[in-house]
Amino acid sequence: MCVREIDPKETTRTLAFELWMKAPNPMVTFFKTYDVMPLIKVSKSRGMKFNMLLDFCIGKAAVSVKEFYLLPVGDKLIQYDKLAVNTIVENKDGEVSSCDIACTDNLEKFNADYLRYTTEVCNTCIDHDLSDEYMVIGTSAIVNVELDGAVGMNSGIFNNPFMIWGRYRMDGEKALLSISFQFHHTQMDGAHAGKFLKNLQEEIERLPYLLS
Repeated sequence: MCVREIDPKETTRTLAFELWMKAPNPMVTFFKTYDVMPLIKVSKSRGMKFNMLLDFCIGKAAVSVKEFYLLPVGDKLIQYDKLAVNTIVENKDGEVSSCDIACTDNLEKFNADYLRYTTEVCNTCIDHDLSDEYMVIGTSAIVNVELDGAVGMNSGIFNNPFMIWGRYRMDGEKALLSISFQFHHTQMDGAHAGKFLKNLQEEIERLPYLLS
């Protein structure tokens, strides 16, 4: 069973569930700046899309943080077995569509899935949605502008973790990219989010060595 409702008392999120499920704004946003030059080098040398590489690293960084597998949905806490990363696609009509890519530690597979499904979504204007079986990490890349940060909205419906970034900026030999990470406080605490962001930094730095 990939997805099931779980009693919060059976998890480490019991107190967080009581404190934050009905809070007016349970969403928290962290900001962190990364040197993404390793991704740029891999992108250029291997002909791979930069955002695909970053999405791959996001997935790898998340899978070892157990809190990502729990998500408040409505008034329930849902347990997942698998994670996916969402990317926003400009479709053939010039509008935006949504595309979920299953997380894997195999870059070649992730790249193939990314190219296949983003192309399908672009051409059909139909979202590729894995949310029935996967806990989905949302992402949005605003590539035409440099961003210092972005704060998402608290809709009360979409409680998934969400990451936003703009265009990287060059600083000497570094390529700096500011990333915003929004999460529901019922799902995780700041320490868990910090662990994930640290993992992401390590995955970005490690990526070139996976291909050597």
